[in-house]
Amino acid sequence: MEMLRNMAVELASMVNHLMRYPSGIGHHWAMTQQARRPLVVLPGLADNTSVFTELKIALEACGAGPVVSFSYSPLVGKVQTAAARLADQIEQLCVISGEQQVDLVGHSLGGLIARYYVQRLGGHTRVETAVTIGTPHGGTIAARLPSPLPLVRQLRPGSDLLTELAGPAPGCTTRFVAYAGDTDQVVLPSRNGLIDHPELDVRNVVVPGAGHLALAVHHQVISEICALFRPRDNVEDIPAQRSA
Repeated sequence: MEMLRNMAVELASMVNHLMRYPSGIGHHWAMTQQARRPLVVLPGLADNTSVFTELKIALEACGAGPVVSFSYSPLVGKVQTAAARLADQIEQLCVISGEQQVDLVGHSLGGLIARYYVQRLGGHTRVETAVTIGTPHGGTIAARLPSPLPLVRQLRPGSDLLTELAGPAPGCTTRFVAYAGDTDQVVLPSRNGLIDHPELDVRNVVVPGAGHLALAVHHQVISEICALFRPRDNVEDIPAQRSA
């Protein structure tokens, strides 16, 4: 029964996301004139801002942000290329906002792009906190299926990209929070959604019963992210959640 319930939740999340997806096509959340630390969200492969709709509403309600989106094409080539473009956008955001740092939230592949920027392109000097949601940090066996896209092939366990990210990360000061759903049907096995690196400051959180899309709208995930990024004078206590 529990498995059927989890499948039903993920199916409902998928249907809801498919209904919202058209509204996010070609739509970007740009920097406003607010002089506050930007929070950059990165969707997954072939996805768009619609996956962060509930999160954006919650963040704005608690005074966090402004929320800015980063988009990339599945044809960009490799994670490294997308991460370099993210680096350029963040430099522009820091100039516009007058802030020296930003925060990042990435879903699925978006989280891996964020991590590569922070860990391998010196992004730790610009990013205080990076949150990943359903990101295949250890790869996913689903990516072993034939694909013409280099981005997908990079998600295979043991790929050159993942081997590079497993290497030394001296001086990386960014705090990571990685959310993984224990019934994720895309990140296989689901434990690969957690970050396993001895030199990174990581909090791994396993969300019971959450699938790949359901994880992005899960009340626990949204609540904890709001607690991370709400203004310091608007902090409320939040009950402790299960973490790995």
